[in-house]
Amino acid sequence: MLEFCKKVLLRVSHNRESFARELGKAVRSLKPIEIKQLKAWCRVQFAPAYSDIIRRTFAAY
Repeated sequence: MLEFCKKVLLRVSHNRESFARELGKAVRSLKPIEIKQLKAWCRVQFAPAYSDIIRRTFAAY
């Protein structure tokens, strides 16, 4: 499931609204260990453009 979420996020990364929505869906559908992995991956892949969305989405994790 984690790999699928990564693929979706890469596909929608051109649109802030879509990225935020899909990231939220991913976090709700993953296990805690996968959420940690996704958080680290997002920071590497999208930090310059979406650091605010990433920080907000993962605030509780």
